[in-house]
Amino acid sequence: MRFLFLYTEIAEYFLSCCNELAKHGEVHIVRWPVNKEAPFKFEFNDKLKIYNKNNYTVTELQQLIKEINPSLIVCSGWIDKDYLKTTKNYFKTIPTVMSCDTHWNGSLKQKLATIISRFTLLRIFSHAWVPGTPQKKYVSHLGFKSQNILTGFYCCDFENFNTIYKNQISQKQILLPKRFIYVGRYYEFKGIKELWQAFIELQTEQPNEWELWCLGVGDIEPVNHTKIKHFGFVQPKDLQNYISQTSVFVLPSQYEPWGVVVHEYAASGFPLLLSNAVGAKETFLQENKNGYSFKPNNVVEIKQALQKMISRSDNELREMGKLSNQLAQSITPKTWAESLCKLLASQELI
Repeated sequence: MRFLFLYTEIAEYFLSCCNELAKHGEVHIVRWPVNKEAPFKFEFNDKLKIYNKNNYTVTELQQLIKEINPSLIVCSGWIDKDYLKTTKNYFKTIPTVMSCDTHWNGSLKQKLATIISRFTLLRIFSHAWVPGTPQKKYVSHLGFKSQNILTGFYCCDFENFNTIYKNQISQKQILLPKRFIYVGRYYEFKGIKELWQAFIELQTEQPNEWELWCLGVGDIEPVNHTKIKHFGFVQPKDLQNYISQTSVFVLPSQYEPWGVVVHEYAASGFPLLLSNAVGAKETFLQENKNGYSFKPNNVVEIKQALQKMISRSDNELREMGKLSNQLAQSITPKTWAESLCKLLASQELI
């Protein structure tokens, strides 16, 4: 079996899934250049064959794929026109899978897309692969039949974060760090400014020992506060050090189609504080059991959520983290790879 991915920006979690898939056949990945705002340093192994899209013209790309002779193609949405033109050549010949992380909101633009897709997307892709229910609703409106929609597209490197969780259980049993952690870019839509404001107001109104650690970069200037610490962009391999010194994960996004980072910290055994705009909330957060949710862009509700977590005992926080880890096991690189293998097997039987 030869699996081909026509991808935009790759990430470590995607590569961990591809490494699992490589147990079942060849894995070829055409990718965009690394994003300067998320300068990941990747270490590729011999299992994966990587191609930089910028090195190929459309004609050369099509020739490359012809030589690969894929059994299945997965394409990152419909943003790259070269990818679409190339994938269309294989429609109805092999499974052609479109990934999508957009939520259905019923906007005029989306309703228009449901009409256009009949003459475009449905003539290029045989299947859609989405993270969860909100995205499944959207691709259903686009015209994909239920039996042709796969879920569980986004998946963290579960084994890595689960190992971190297990290795730190005894340490955090002795001393649970009183620190929240935010991991993400410093952008307006991430809700980072509202989080800072809520945390500072809480510290002013009810002084406490908790700190807020923030990992990321962006166009927003880091706030200056004695209990808020900024660490800039951190490579995935260096996250373990920060995970060991924090205990509650916060993601206050105003817009977040999914958020693999939520899966990573759930697998790491962290209670969760998530805005209602975070797509991964549907899978990894059980309200009042392993965390709390709040309205996006709402300082008062963020502050209330922080306060709820601070008021929990250490044992309660540990139990919340344990449940997070259990919920994280619902999607793993193994289930991710099995989705494609099952799809390919079912096609071979037709």
